[in-house]
Amino acid sequence: MRSSTWRALGNTYLVVEPGGIPLDSDRASALAEGADGVLEVLNNSGSTVDVAIWNVDGSRAELSGNGTRIAAAWLASQSGEKEVDVTVGERVVRARIRDDGEIEQDLGEVVVGPQSVAEGIAFVPVSVGNPHAVVLGDPAEIGEIGALLENHERFPNRTNVQVARIDAPGEVTARVWERGVGETLSSGTSAVAVAAATHGEGDVVVHFPGGDLRVHLEGGRATLYGTAERIA
Repeated sequence: MRSSTWRALGNTYLVVEPGGIPLDSDRASALAEGADGVLEVLNNSGSTVDVAIWNVDGSRAELSGNGTRIAAAWLASQSGEKEVDVTVGERVVRARIRDDGEIEQDLGEVVVGPQSVAEGIAFVPVSVGNPHAVVLGDPAEIGEIGALLENHERFPNRTNVQVARIDAPGEVTARVWERGVGETLSSGTSAVAVAAATHGEGDVVVHFPGGDLRVHLEGGRATLYGTAERIA
């Protein structure tokens, strides 16, 4: 089994290349130990790659902004292509490696629902191809709020949780609790969810403990900007 380790703003993923035994929940969970997840390359050709995203607990994620950015960087390192397509399930993320090394991703449709309340906590549900619950408050409370909302009956398939503070127009500080993982240093789809819940349209910088992600929202779609690098 050929593999490499990559990082995107504090999120670490093991990229497993095709050629070995396909992963199942137990094997993926074992491989993910010490990382935030596993990107299983199902197939790749030229400028396209199809991946499965595994969480630490062995569950599959519908999408990951940081994960697909890593997949795009991995494919670009293999093929030399600057524009690549990353397929996760039914969603195709188009990525472009810019001359400055930053990666631009079209993450597709974003749907913001009406504010809801669970366990006395007000949140905004957002879908970025995966579920999110955005809470406006003190990001330092992510441990308590994240654990409570992730497994709440309101979310039959569990949810990612963010606690965000608006610092200024176009600027937000947030911490994230990833479904099946726990608190992580950053999250690409969480950045989009936070931006959509707090601003709706335009350009937003989201500050995570792992670094900053830039989001552009227009016409119900999101473009995400960030970096990824191989570390082993």
